[in-house]
Amino acid sequence: MQGFHRRFLLAGLAGLGITPVAHGQPAASRTTLPLIVLDPGHGGADPGAIGPAGTQEKRITLLLALELKRLLERAGRCRVLMTRSRDAFIPLARRVDLARGREAALLLSLHADAMPPGQRGQLRGASVYTLAETATDPLAAALARQENLADRAGGLRLPSVSPEVQRILLSLMRQETRAGSERLARLTINALDGDVPLLNQPLRRAQFVVLKAPDVPSALVECGFLSNPEEEALLRRPEHRAKIASSLAEAVHGFLGQRVAT
Repeated sequence: MQGFHRRFLLAGLAGLGITPVAHGQPAASRTTLPLIVLDPGHGGADPGAIGPAGTQEKRITLLLALELKRLLERAGRCRVLMTRSRDAFIPLARRVDLARGREAALLLSLHADAMPPGQRGQLRGASVYTLAETATDPLAAALARQENLADRAGGLRLPSVSPEVQRILLSLMRQETRAGSERLARLTINALDGDVPLLNQPLRRAQFVVLKAPDVPSALVECGFLSNPEEEALLRRPEHRAKIASSLAEAVHGFLGQRVAT
């Protein structure tokens, strides 16, 4: 295990009076830029939300992710990996596994939702979600139910210690990951504010499967409501998507700066 969580686990073991067996690590891997995983929601046979004019969520999220990837790579402060770079269906658990398997610094999942037909046009604005066992409100719970197609408890690579110590380390890691996710979410909202319309109470929490990695700080960004005709029209415009991507890049860089500082 590399990067922040490797240091965290080693510090946790030291705090418990346990000295792990040292393993060599090539110098090149210690200097590798942090990896950011971008997750364009939906894809393939799953179009996601569909706006009144027929705009498909899967296409908007892919265009947003590609623009954000371009901005991040141009800045040169991180590496970028996308869970999908074309119109393909990727199970939620596999998206999480990809971020965990590559020991990502963070996972940012991009979406653009829609309300039921009877409520179309009533809501607009971006929002940011972090993981919680209990949703902050009925809207958050409903959105999570729509997005969650599958669930899975993936195995976490922990040192060879007793089950009791593993439980303690996992609990500590979840706390740290949750704190990192909250920082990422707040940075994202601050970056979006003023450039992109925000939903009332834009920081929300719910049980999104894609946010359940215990060792990767994660946030899910709803970039707007496709069910709102005005917002659907905005999301179809390259200049508006560029504005969103620029704000998200600012948030990612802010998160990486805090990560280095700590």
